[in-house]
Amino acid sequence: MKIQGQLVDIQARQIRTAEVDIQEGLIKTITDLPDNPKLPFLLPGFIDAHVHVESSMLVPSEFARLAVVHGTVATISDPHEIANVCGIEGVNYMIDNGNQVPFKFYFGAPSCVPATPFETAGAEIDAAGIEELMSRDEILYLAEMMNWPGTVNQDPAVMEKIKISKKYGKPIDGHAPGLTGELARKYIEAGPSTDHECFTYEEALGKIKLGMKIAIREGSAAKNFEALIDLIDDYPEMIMFCSDDKHPDNLAVSHINELAARAIAKGKNVFDVLKAACLNPIEHYSLNVGQLRAGDQADFILVEDLKDFRVLETYIDGILVAQAGKTLIYPVSNSIINNFHCLPKAPDDFSLQANSTKVRVIEALDGQLITPEVEGEIILKDGKAYSNPEKDILKITVVNRYQNANPSIAFIKNFGLTSGAIASSVGHDSHNIIAVGVDENSICRAVNLIIHAKGGVSAVNAQEEKILPLPVGGIMSASDGYEVAHAYTTIDTMAKEMGSKLNSPFMTLSFMALLVIPDLKLSDKGLFDGKKFEFVDLEIE
Repeated sequence: MKIQGQLVDIQARQIRTAEVDIQEGLIKTITDLPDNPKLPFLLPGFIDAHVHVESSMLVPSEFARLAVVHGTVATISDPHEIANVCGIEGVNYMIDNGNQVPFKFYFGAPSCVPATPFETAGAEIDAAGIEELMSRDEILYLAEMMNWPGTVNQDPAVMEKIKISKKYGKPIDGHAPGLTGELARKYIEAGPSTDHECFTYEEALGKIKLGMKIAIREGSAAKNFEALIDLIDDYPEMIMFCSDDKHPDNLAVSHINELAARAIAKGKNVFDVLKAACLNPIEHYSLNVGQLRAGDQADFILVEDLKDFRVLETYIDGILVAQAGKTLIYPVSNSIINNFHCLPKAPDDFSLQANSTKVRVIEALDGQLITPEVEGEIILKDGKAYSNPEKDILKITVVNRYQNANPSIAFIKNFGLTSGAIASSVGHDSHNIIAVGVDENSICRAVNLIIHAKGGVSAVNAQEEKILPLPVGGIMSASDGYEVAHAYTTIDTMAKEMGSKLNSPFMTLSFMALLVIPDLKLSDKGLFDGKKFEFVDLEIE
């Protein structure tokens, strides 16, 4: 097979018309041709440098079907979410499922399962589990080391996992939001070599100067592109692009191609942009992905222009996997694994005794994972605490889904609901059920929909109930990815019609139990201060 186009040679920083000869999945030769500006552009495929495939709510084989349409040929995939639910069995599920389709999933060994001791997870991966995983060729790296206090303070359990990774010569991914100065230096010296959690230019620049690579993240909830993209001007070799968490409706529309287009729109150099989007992950993780050179695997894309990056065709190992906006990867049969054992709840389970109207409130910020602690005024009646919708202070709950236990309850603002409730069993990192609502009855209905389905996202109001079932681990669907995207769009629209002004209310909801991101979060065990790493009281004295 021979394909002609305007070949973008990123390393040589030149564009020339050429013919690529593909045989047995490899690029045999590249032959220069006379200039022909009418031909499409040939460039290496895009790579997502850090993603939790589970957050797409799709199993890997379905994720791949959507991603290739946007020119993505590979992902650096952290199976941390399914591991927190099902342990190593979950990691194996992701690898086996991904192997069924022509797409290059590169999985890491989840370093923090459970993420913290302050929540209930469904499994644990200790140092022996990390040794088992890291000894396997399918595992390329130690996934994000979220326990930065344990890293900088040389916690023995943390350092043993890092030591194992170094023994196998595999990279260590970082996760250190807001870490700067001496703490950042200690963290990087311990081993982590990337970070996707920077939310200011100054923070990221400091880490780059300490030798750390920065993955600029633009996902469905966390969006750091605008703050960080100028780093590419002076440090193109230190930048990668990632989505981290991408919901199915967003994945159906775009992927890493969108970040490339936005960077060009800001006047960034096209070769620098494509180095970040296509090559830097290959070099950092030693990926078996082609760079559009003779002898490489035939992993490349044809795009209409170098402005919008509208993908015409995507090839992986010489196989045409997407063309003209349509996936050419066929669906495969998928098995189901799960870990879901709690029983239905009653509305009274979500009542809360209180003595004061002044409470600590989680402030959800659109496009950010950080959640400042603010003071709020709730409604107090007969010694019980209720939501105050007029001030956009709503009740939030986390329900242990692995065993029967009393729900933890707190308050949150900026969800904007004026009626009903929304709930999800996609609740990073332990994936307990998390819900926000105006009243206890609505919260209970939304939670019970998920319990009966053994996983999903739900929305309820006085008139209707909707649920998108997620039976794989309670966090993914094995159904057609485009159908899941459509169903998610429908339930997302319902949440917004109920008053939410958030760009992605369910994605934002899923991070409200993420204890490793400051400031205030809620786990199934209580209200948690992510800066002090300790539980705090709801009421303010």
